[in-house]
Amino acid sequence: MADKPSRALVLYGDGLAQFIDPSHTHIHSLASKAACGFLSLPNAPPSESEDERIIREFANLLDACEAYRDMSVEKSALLPTISQRFMGMKAAIITNSPCLKSFGSKLGFTVFQFSDLSGNDGSLSGKSVDFVTSELLKLLGFQEGQTIETSQFDFVLVHIGAGERTNGERGSDIISDAEYVNALVGGVMNTAQPGSEIGSRLHLSLVMSYGDIREISANLSVLASEDEIISEFSMLIPRQSYTMKGEKPRNDVRHHCPMLIAQWQHAVTRKDMAKTFSFKDFKENGGNGVIPADRFMHEVAFKLWKAPKYGA
Repeated sequence: MADKPSRALVLYGDGLAQFIDPSHTHIHSLASKAACGFLSLPNAPPSESEDERIIREFANLLDACEAYRDMSVEKSALLPTISQRFMGMKAAIITNSPCLKSFGSKLGFTVFQFSDLSGNDGSLSGKSVDFVTSELLKLLGFQEGQTIETSQFDFVLVHIGAGERTNGERGSDIISDAEYVNALVGGVMNTAQPGSEIGSRLHLSLVMSYGDIREISANLSVLASEDEIISEFSMLIPRQSYTMKGEKPRNDVRHHCPMLIAQWQHAVTRKDMAKTFSFKDFKENGGNGVIPADRFMHEVAFKLWKAPKYGA
């Protein structure tokens, strides 16, 4: 644990996990330094629209499922904000998704879109990556290699949806979105070098989801295969903790296509044996295993000294 509260930057590639390839060297470099694992999600409701999926998975990531269920109910206005839930946490989200702008505001986030950071048309082009990276770190009180004691925000989440254009329309240029995330990771890692003032205070999380999984045919199950289980002990395998909530089993757990997550903060997070940001490497070598997506926010809040203990 750091001797001062961290400040968190979360890069969330919504639906981009299957588009990560060997050319995304910054993402793989982060995985080789980070604590890696999976965030499990519940099964999708039948006939779920893409906007509904985006909000539901985002709500799970922030442990805000009650707010998602009550979206059209008047009592939803009485739900606690993220600041009320996490000891005055100041949080922001950057997204070009119209549905997440509305939902994030409802949760108490300050909402920006990319054009607010880029100072021009908000284009997700490589030319603006360094500038956007600098602006993101400024929001957290990191500027010119120094840490400002009073920051505008404690927690900043950057949402980049697959194929999502800057005007809110979804296009086909998904690959460039993955490359943009790769460039952002490179910019942040270059700034937060080990031993630097920023490196000791910045808690970085990279989260990648598979989005709409109905057309994904690959075997992406976190369950152990029959070949991995010694038959003599098959009846002794305990129920995994991610399938439980307190003392009760979670009734709706999706064991396949989880979110992939790598978390890094110099001298604070553990380093495991994963070398690449991939499902296979995380399953074989990741140190964090599988945790429910709704515990992610609590873990990060603990690093920010905004939760009494991990998992609270």
